[in-house]
Amino acid sequence: MGLRGKIDEYKLAATSDNEGKTKTKKQGKKAKEKMDLDELKKEVDLDDHKLTFDELHKKYGTDLVRGLSLSQAREILLRDGPNCLTPPPTTPEWVKFCKQLFGGFCMLLWIGAVLCFIAYVIQFASEQEPASDNLYLGIVLAVVVMITGCFSYFQEAKSSKIMDSFKNLVPQQALVIRDGEKSSINTEDVVVGDLVEVKGGDRIPADLRIISSSGCKVDNSSLTGESEPQTRSPDFTHDNPLETRNIAFFSTNCVEGTARGVVINTGDHTIMGRIATLAMNLEGGKTPLNIEIDHFIQIITGVSVFFGVTFLILSVILGYGVLASVIFLIGIIVANVPEGLLATVTVCLTLTAKRMAKKNCLVKNLEAVETLGSTSTICSDKTGTLTQNRMTVAHMWFDNQIHEADTTENQSGTSFDKSSDTWAALARVAGLCNRAVFLAEQTNVPILRRDVAGDASEAALLKCIELCCGSVKEMRERYRNIAEIPFNSINKYQISIHKNNTPGESKHLLVMKGAPERILDRCSTILIEGKEQPLDDEMKESFQAAYEQLGGMGERVLGFCHSHLPDDQFADGFAFDCEKINFPAENLCFIGLISMIDPPRAAVPDAVNKCRCAGIKVIMVTGDHPITAKAIAKGVGIISEGNETIDDIAARLKIPVADVNPRDAKACVVHGGELKDMTAEQLDDILKYHTEIVFARTSPQQKLIIVEGCQRQGAIVAVTGDGVNDSPALKKADIGVAMGIAGSDVSKQAADMILMDDNFASIVTGVEEGRLIFDNLKKSIAYTLSSKIPEMTPFLFLILANIPLALGTVTILCIDLGTDMIPAISLAYEQAENDIMKRQPRNSKTDKLVNERLISMAYGQIGVMQAAGGFFTYFVIMAENGFYPTDLIGVRMDWENKYLNDMEDSYGQQWTYERRKIIEFTCHTAYFVTIVIVQWAVLIVCKTRKNSILRQGIMSNRVLIFGIFSETALAVFLSYCPGMDVAVRMYPLKPYWWFCAFPYSMLIFLYDEVRKYILRRNPGGWVEQETYY
Repeated sequence: MGLRGKIDEYKLAATSDNEGKTKTKKQGKKAKEKMDLDELKKEVDLDDHKLTFDELHKKYGTDLVRGLSLSQAREILLRDGPNCLTPPPTTPEWVKFCKQLFGGFCMLLWIGAVLCFIAYVIQFASEQEPASDNLYLGIVLAVVVMITGCFSYFQEAKSSKIMDSFKNLVPQQALVIRDGEKSSINTEDVVVGDLVEVKGGDRIPADLRIISSSGCKVDNSSLTGESEPQTRSPDFTHDNPLETRNIAFFSTNCVEGTARGVVINTGDHTIMGRIATLAMNLEGGKTPLNIEIDHFIQIITGVSVFFGVTFLILSVILGYGVLASVIFLIGIIVANVPEGLLATVTVCLTLTAKRMAKKNCLVKNLEAVETLGSTSTICSDKTGTLTQNRMTVAHMWFDNQIHEADTTENQSGTSFDKSSDTWAALARVAGLCNRAVFLAEQTNVPILRRDVAGDASEAALLKCIELCCGSVKEMRERYRNIAEIPFNSINKYQISIHKNNTPGESKHLLVMKGAPERILDRCSTILIEGKEQPLDDEMKESFQAAYEQLGGMGERVLGFCHSHLPDDQFADGFAFDCEKINFPAENLCFIGLISMIDPPRAAVPDAVNKCRCAGIKVIMVTGDHPITAKAIAKGVGIISEGNETIDDIAARLKIPVADVNPRDAKACVVHGGELKDMTAEQLDDILKYHTEIVFARTSPQQKLIIVEGCQRQGAIVAVTGDGVNDSPALKKADIGVAMGIAGSDVSKQAADMILMDDNFASIVTGVEEGRLIFDNLKKSIAYTLSSKIPEMTPFLFLILANIPLALGTVTILCIDLGTDMIPAISLAYEQAENDIMKRQPRNSKTDKLVNERLISMAYGQIGVMQAAGGFFTYFVIMAENGFYPTDLIGVRMDWENKYLNDMEDSYGQQWTYERRKIIEFTCHTAYFVTIVIVQWAVLIVCKTRKNSILRQGIMSNRVLIFGIFSETALAVFLSYCPGMDVAVRMYPLKPYWWFCAFPYSMLIFLYDEVRKYILRRNPGGWVEQETYY
């Protein structure tokens, strides 16, 4: 495929089904998924908003006054089915359970168990009294897999139960008009063509074409990302159905007013339904941890087969029988299987998931924990994630000065001077010309947390005035409302007239608010320091400068004015007519401006800075206006101070935007309209050459395209979202993060993780936890694998030197599933090293969970020292009992002969078979104790990968200290408890034999400290290249 074809493949324009079919001849899952992706990328195809009322009547057969007849409704319901979203395909519980039992790492243990059973069968068929070691080992391996599989299954089932509590997407009842009668019906019974009425507080039950409305506004944030409520009216205002005012969409909220509309789509055919259905059919790829575990299995399998085949060849060369050689082969492969590691990984991930849950991150899939740590790009929503999701008064302009209000979440910031008479007048207008009210029974709730009935901007004004001036309710009781003209999109102002009982003032007060330029046009004077002054050109210029400054910060600006109506014209009892307007609405007194914004969350700037230090690119993707998006991006640090966009450079140099080289701008604000016309290559250039990016006015389809673009750059992408529209991007991303508070049910189903507090800072906490668990899993694996060489070398010496076995199979099990388990898990509690959030994101191609350097460290360096310690102890005990090392070579056949009871040692003493086995099992016990003691040092050195242990602190991880005590206690118990000689073939040791291992333990500690010292002193040197895992 040429470059042109490659670009066409990713074109943002709609791709037809036929084109999708010709692009690939492959059938099946991948082809279907690509078609689904192409469908999701299409812009919304809908033309009902362009139809006249007559055309609407003809298309749907609906009487626009009386609605459908009952018989029509029944027929359509039978034809189209119920108005509900098809539930996402769910995986049967038995399939989930089988995945936990047979997926990934479990298969390695199952293969080990099967090989043990095969070895036992061979021994059973060829020997008269076969040893049962391999049978026991096979059973234990099977039990380990089943226990850890059950543990993982129940952990994910717990998250699924929490998910089941989020079932509130679809409204339960809808008000329809059929045969001219209004009736409330189950929302599932709503059909295409139904005439539906909605009011403030209702959820839209289907896609509606609006035919009449009264002050109706809807919250489209779950569909378009716009934080401000959008007006709905019968007017066709835009070709794009998502932006026209005469369409209301299924599952969005009506926040105020009333509207009547004709149902044009139901269920899966709605805009939301189409997105949700296609998104649920997308298959998420393997998680990075899945890939790492597959890679680990390949390495361990390769190492096991290499050693096994090597031993097989050696045993055949040395004259062992084929059956004996095959048993050696199986023994070596099984000895390489880290039996306890599956349980360790599962427990480590579970502990991290619980730790994250305490920090408001619910992990649905355990492996998603590590994926978040690998993240290199975060595509974040603005509203509610980066911001507080509440409009707040940010600035005021009065007395010809801009004053900054307190936008902090707990109102702990600076405040402005409230002593001015102009402020008192401004606050009065903002409180009276305002229809928002606090809901009942909230007197004990902090003002900023109170629920409000009304428009978001009016709610912000209400809370501001309540905080600054006291009870707005009492203010409204003092100034009783006697006439009102509501805000509408044509006039762009709101007027209310109030009874005024203030001594020295007129009996009627007219107050007005609205679009600043409209308000200023109706004023002839301005209030400065409580006194009216003529509104001259100089003051108008000051107004314009303040208006542009506040608007340039992405804030919504309202103008305020008032008029004291003269008593001689408007006496008590005057009948104010709001239709014909028999009162002055011109020559008013301008008071000031108030601007509002949905302010950033307090913790977000620090979180964004942490991401930057960690090499993670944060991209804002929002449906909001570019100016607002850019202002918030600068406020939270996504666009850092000093970095300019193309527009900024053009303004600074006073040249046209077209003359600016795009690559000169580090920051970039991309409008959805521009993105729509871009090729994939152009999008790639933006993502590659700009470090700070904001996408504004984006559609749901474009969010998915942005995610794909980031993934084409090789990024591990985390995406936040709360609406149904976000579900395709959440599913396509490497890790989807849904909002727990504002999130829709479909977005939560599509996501891998849920933020219970909807806070971006929680994602950064998750990234840190993800990086920490990857580090700690590496450490845990290094610790676990380091005992493999001392477990294998006894079999090697058994074959090559023909000496009695130094360590038995049952004893190996006691290490892997006994003494090593708690210490390995304790590394999950290890604190982060100080550079964890200063590193670049993990390169999934080079920085593997288990790499050659880790294998080299665990097997070739630490493992060899452990094996040396084990054999030193083994030869010491044999020598004390009369068998010198040189005399042990070649005696294995005689040693294993049950009928030879007069075997002589180095001193000529004779040994029976039973006494020889007691010495052998005592050596097994001593070798086992040696491994435990040298593993103390390995556990301590595994606390860090680069830092000195002295800097990290040996006692900093109390669970690790407990792990050392627990493995030592278990070793003592197995060595000295009566009956262990029968159960696990372990015999009591002389106390001083324990000390044989101490020099080797110290050697490991000193060796690794020197290695880390060289590594820190010479970053990038050969020591780092060869040993830094």
